[in-house]
Amino acid sequence: MPHGSTEIVTPARRVSGLVRPPGDKSISHRYALLAALAGGTSRFTWFAPGADARATLACLRALGVEVRTLPGGPDDGPTVELQGLGLRGLNPPPTALDAANSGTTMRLLTGVLAAHSMRVVITGDASLRRRPMRRVIEPLTRMGASIESADGRPPLTITGGRLTGLEHTLPVPSAQVKGAILLAGLQSEGRTTVRVPGPTRDHTERALRAFGARIDVAGSTVALEGRQPLQAVSARVAGDVSSAAFLAVAAAVLPGSALTLADVGLNPTRTAIFDVLRRAGARIDVLVEREEAGEPVGRVHVRHETLRPLVIVPSEVPDLIDELPALAAIAAHGGEVTITGAAELRVKESDRITALVAGLRALGVEAEELPDGFHARARHPIAGGTADAAGDHRLAMTFAIAALGAAGPCVITGAESVDVSYPGFFQILRSLSA
Repeated sequence: MPHGSTEIVTPARRVSGLVRPPGDKSISHRYALLAALAGGTSRFTWFAPGADARATLACLRALGVEVRTLPGGPDDGPTVELQGLGLRGLNPPPTALDAANSGTTMRLLTGVLAAHSMRVVITGDASLRRRPMRRVIEPLTRMGASIESADGRPPLTITGGRLTGLEHTLPVPSAQVKGAILLAGLQSEGRTTVRVPGPTRDHTERALRAFGARIDVAGSTVALEGRQPLQAVSARVAGDVSSAAFLAVAAAVLPGSALTLADVGLNPTRTAIFDVLRRAGARIDVLVEREEAGEPVGRVHVRHETLRPLVIVPSEVPDLIDELPALAAIAAHGGEVTITGAAELRVKESDRITALVAGLRALGVEAEELPDGFHARARHPIAGGTADAAGDHRLAMTFAIAALGAAGPCVITGAESVDVSYPGFFQILRSLSA
């Protein structure tokens, strides 16, 4: 049944203007965890404001880290200061840690805690407790930790200790699993090597270097020596490209649109979305302006030009996993989208394939669920209706972008879920389409 707050999205002729997306939550998680293991005080401006990043900070507070959050100014955004406790310096929490809805918090923090000589329980909300964790549990257990689970799912009970580095090949590409192993390896005896069978985000590697660690990268293999001390860092977090992707899709599909995304992260492992939107017919110009703690940052200009059928094949999925729902919104504007090889979408905050197809159909899009993806198209304009975001922030934003092309106002239920990654999203969308 639909639940939560509702938002009404009215049709729009175009979107235009300049917007700074919120701080990247993938980077914010990693900065916070490494700051906790470093010496001294780290300070991050434009820190991710959403519920996922707040869950990581809450867990670190419970583990004895002094965390100060400051509102910041219009140019600084949310600012966070953390007083590091050094490697293996976290303290036993008084109760179970709550990762809320954040799978990144759960996986990366498990890697951190595996090296601490204490017993800690990490749990989360109903959605997170359904998500698989075996790919993290298995290598950390091999390194010497003891991790109990509910048939491979949270809550996790971690009994950590002195770990030994290992060589591990991931069965499937995963930046979160890779990051968890590297965070454990950083605190272990000896060398840890992770081999990845395909492309993944490299935010952990870049962040480790920013904090002073030596890390070796050769192709798809990443290695580091354990027990390397970290130094505090002050940095501005790059804007979240996965959040910006939804606004970019809106500009790509609405004639007359001209949108500038400023201060956005342009890490090459995250920018495939812009190449795909070009393929779908948009005009996109990308300009790298500077680096922040090893992360390229700049601006992206998006204009509508035409709309062409879009096919995403399995080899492209790892570079686009968080942006795939955004691309589905193209179908609501007279386009056609086919995506395969994305079975991982079924174990995200929701079953993103089933819930996505159901929501698109509710808005008037012809959508077909595939075992590992979906096919969607529409005769423009769609009739509109009520779509349930199923408690999933990316689906709420997808349906909002789809609704811009409807014949009349659309209702999105569960709209509060956008607070996970993009608080204020609906207000910003209204201002850009006014």
